[in-house]
Amino acid sequence: MRAAVVRNFNEDLSIETVSDPSCPDNGVVLEVAACGVCRSDYHGWTGGHPKVQNGSILGHEYCGTVVEAGPSAKYNVGDRLIAPFILGCGTCVACHTGVSNTCAQQIVPGFGVPGAYAEFVAVPYDHNLVYLSDTMSPALAAGLGCRVTTAWHALTDRADVKAGEWVAVHGTGGIGLSVLLLAKLLGAQVVVVDIVDEKLEHAKMHGADATVNAAKVDVAAAIHDITGGGAQVSIEALGIDVTTNASLECLATLGRHVQVGMPSGDGLMQVNMRAIYAKQLSFFGTRGMPSWKYPRLLEMIERGDVDIRPMVAREISLSDASSELRAMNGPTAPGTAVITEFKR
Repeated sequence: MRAAVVRNFNEDLSIETVSDPSCPDNGVVLEVAACGVCRSDYHGWTGGHPKVQNGSILGHEYCGTVVEAGPSAKYNVGDRLIAPFILGCGTCVACHTGVSNTCAQQIVPGFGVPGAYAEFVAVPYDHNLVYLSDTMSPALAAGLGCRVTTAWHALTDRADVKAGEWVAVHGTGGIGLSVLLLAKLLGAQVVVVDIVDEKLEHAKMHGADATVNAAKVDVAAAIHDITGGGAQVSIEALGIDVTTNASLECLATLGRHVQVGMPSGDGLMQVNMRAIYAKQLSFFGTRGMPSWKYPRLLEMIERGDVDIRPMVAREISLSDASSELRAMNGPTAPGTAVITEFKR
């Protein structure tokens, strides 16, 4: 099969012909219909993730059609499926209590096992997969696998956002834009922070109540003014010190910070502990979403309760993935890219 392979960090992915994946006993092989290009992939491509090495195939936001099923698989050849990026084992305490996104035996394609920057991907633990409606395009579905689902879980589970609350979102990539769209669905007021005016204008077009350019003003002070005392919830979507601290500092007393952005490298950063202490803030981490929450979210999208089409800006070929990763080294254009062409 054709795949985009990491050979040297920060250099173009190598487009190679590699062996087709073997089918796991407890899973399936999917013919990949679409795969998102995510900032987490960028961290791996730059050498910032310990499980990405020479020979790795990235890609954890994917959907496709079953072409082979193992003897213990739940699904069958021909099924059209979408995958959460975290594949829980299904047998541990975490999986049995509904938090499979915390499973200690979890598998994440692209990080330790081959991912979906390829024509085919092997998916073990296929009980995590969910049927995909024929009415949803592969490009849109692929973007759900990490960004939209992670944002939904952050808002509804970790932050428990209530209608009328102010939600601040720091960074308007795939996660940030998803947070905006979903927080508005929940009835929240949303202020969006970025350093690119084009992305802030894009956010306004899609429902942002206010925007802040972090390159021009003090973020925390601006949000305190806009919200009349600080946001109740703040979502950090980049994984860096400056936005994490801006997120903490922009909160009202008893506010809730949710760390969605994946810190790269050793993961260490300096945070304003005085803000956490003095304002008695809650600091939540979050990663992914349990697969049992997928059907409800998919149903809401298909009913038209929320329009997530603004999130997908570009459909690209496999050979274009490198340029998308390289662009993440600086300010990026609105929306995200999804690989939908694997032959070139």
